[in-house]
Amino acid sequence: MRFLIPLILIAAGCSSSPPSGPAANDRPAPATATSGRTEEAGTVAEQSPTPKDEAPAGKDDFEGTTGIIDKRKTLAASATLKAIRTGRHEGFDRIVFEFAGEEVPGYHVEYIDKPVRSCGSGDVVPLAGDGWLQVRFEPARAHTDEGKPTLGSRELAPRLPNLLVLKSTCDFEGQVEWVDGVGSPNGYRVLELEKPSRFVVDIKHK
Repeated sequence: MRFLIPLILIAAGCSSSPPSGPAANDRPAPATATSGRTEEAGTVAEQSPTPKDEAPAGKDDFEGTTGIIDKRKTLAASATLKAIRTGRHEGFDRIVFEFAGEEVPGYHVEYIDKPVRSCGSGDVVPLAGDGWLQVRFEPARAHTDEGKPTLGSRELAPRLPNLLVLKSTCDFEGQVEWVDGVGSPNGYRVLELEKPSRFVVDIKHK
């Protein structure tokens, strides 16, 4: 059996407390075990059967950061984004980006100032909220070899306690980018999950 290995990445200078005990569906590695209260994320855009995206317990489970999180990777080919899901958990909202293949691509996450613009046209992309969290993947794509989109929508409106809307702003030259409109630019954390390959962003409610 393959094991899920959550990797909690927090920007320098920020700390987080690791959760304890094994999750019901995805078993973590011993060094970074996940556990406690779990609930299935609500599917907002789904192109494949939805796995159970386990949530660590408690709103105080992580401190988070409002700074930049950046991780570069070299892959043999661009990772294909195949689904996006969101869910409300105790104290935070969760976004799950699911990729085809065995590894998520490199990523860059940060709060940005308006105006938010499309990478291709430069057009302004209107977004609700008082904060805008940009999530960029590279090398990645959200289309097939024939140019057909792999997601059914370029705009999602989960209307969770803090996460209000997500919009696609780029799928061009090996970059995929989504910007999340939030009610308040609170601390966030990111995780990499395996089997299937997923990139998770948790944004605190307060």
